Amino acid sequence: MYVRDAMSTVVLTIGPAHTLRQAARLMSARRVGAAVVLDGDTSGIGILTERDILNSLGAGENPDRETAQAHTTSDVVFAAPDWTLDEAAEAMVRGGFRHLIVLDDRETVGIVSVRDILHCWSEVIERAGAIPA
Repeated sequence: MYVRDAMSTVVLTIGPAHTLRQAARLMSARRVGAAVVLDGDTSGIGILTERDILNSLGAGENPDRETAQAHTTSDVVFAAPDWTLDEAAEAMVRGGFRHLIVLDDRETVGIVSVRDILHCWSEVIERAGAIPA
């Protein structure tokens, strides 16, 4: 199975000036754990995760003043749609993160999470009869 089989093609995209509260509201409404942060000034792509927001709140920072830009991971590892799920999982384990932005020819085409990968793998195992339905 490949990343294209597991990824979500509906990607929440926010700007670097969004506050953490705005980002959290959007993420909650869309029921996603990460947002792609696009900076039009630098053509940069980053990712803001629920963990980034949690760490800021835990540090006592004000979510109405803190911006996505200040908490975005900009040193992002990207996946390609034709990566295997094993390759994606290995990249996540190696990097210690749970989401990968999926690029195809420099264009964001999706996002894949650990949960997405586990869901695909569990379906394969279930179809093979190893897990009772």
